[in-house]
Amino acid sequence: MIKSKELLIKKIIVASIIILVVSTILLITTSKEKGKSILNEEVSEQKVQDTVAVYIQDESNDTGYSRSDTIPTEGYVFNESASYCTIDGNRDDSITLSYKTETQMLTVSPMTAPGTKCYLYFDKQVSIKDTLLTYYPTVLTRTDFSTTVTETTTGIIYKSADESQYDDDGEVYYFAGNPTDNWVSFAGFYWRIVRINGDGSVRLIYQGTSEDATGEETRIGTSAFNSSTDYSYYVGLSYDGTQHGTGLDSTILEILNEWYNKNLVSYANYIDTKAKFCSDRVSYSNTSGTTESWAANGIAFFYAPYIRLTENKNPTLLCSSSDILNIPIGLITADEAIYGGISLNGTAANNYLTTEQDYWTMTPSHFTTRYAFVYRVSSSGQLGYSNVSLTSNIRPIINLRSDVTISSGNGTASQPFVINTD
Repeated sequence: MIKSKELLIKKIIVASIIILVVSTILLITTSKEKGKSILNEEVSEQKVQDTVAVYIQDESNDTGYSRSDTIPTEGYVFNESASYCTIDGNRDDSITLSYKTETQMLTVSPMTAPGTKCYLYFDKQVSIKDTLLTYYPTVLTRTDFSTTVTETTTGIIYKSADESQYDDDGEVYYFAGNPTDNWVSFAGFYWRIVRINGDGSVRLIYQGTSEDATGEETRIGTSAFNSSTDYSYYVGLSYDGTQHGTGLDSTILEILNEWYNKNLVSYANYIDTKAKFCSDRVSYSNTSGTTESWAANGIAFFYAPYIRLTENKNPTLLCSSSDILNIPIGLITADEAIYGGISLNGTAANNYLTTEQDYWTMTPSHFTTRYAFVYRVSSSGQLGYSNVSLTSNIRPIINLRSDVTISSGNGTASQPFVINTD
């Protein structure tokens, strides 16, 4: 009886040591320190090499992979199907491996047998930007934004002509005219790609719940931009009573957030939840661009976009740091609409941004001492502006993270790019 008890105690001690060693190895391999070696003074180099082997994709190697003494922290994705474990040299497919890049956590289940060694394979990460660009053989630039673009532009993507057309993160690729191959299926909805942002994320505008959605089906609802209009700060998607203030949600942002929480919050891992939305509230007093001090009311003045777009026909994707909103959902800007081929000088019925319904942008226009105005796209595809207290349609904008992948599709309405959410 005593011997049995002693034997049981010994088994518990051995099991505890095994779990400790495994836990130590997992701790080492999941370090968040960039380039952290999987070797550590707590476990001998030979012990770690006997337990974990890391391989990263290397096209110059005949096997396609090279041995590494580190788990990559960026630029690679874990190849779960290629990774495996052995026990005493024999492969054991009952052991499952998973690795979360976001938290850098490796899970091995189960891993309690002595002689277990796991082989981890990591493939080079192909960004959604790189994938998308393979579908558009023709890359063009534009410098004249004074007219509409309505011609069919299938197979064509536009890019920044120079650094003046970059956004705050770098070179931009965008769609204009009437492309038939910028459709995306994500989170149960159809979207159209507006642009590939400078940071590699992808900006989408809501298109509806089916490939043939038109008119009212391309909106999530209607609303005033804001419930009040008698102060200039009501042009802000978020505002607080000062020129560039935030903190209070506009009427339309409340609706956007409610829709996001109902329909998209479960897909937050695939959405850039701190994307840069531009609520450009720099003010100008006249068409020559003479700057005037901002006022909440009492004086009439133009916002910078009015001078830039209505007078100079010179849109920009840059944004003052004081007007950047880091939020998961927003609206298209008037500048983005013009980049897409919408104009203030004519209608664009055949443009991909035209939906037979007017809808809000998030770009301010002007203040008249009594009324605040924001740009919107008309049902015929012309850019104009409207009093913020009036009702118009809502088409959300979201940004897909740069590291999401496409599982299928070619970008057409019938075969949209399907975002992998498995």
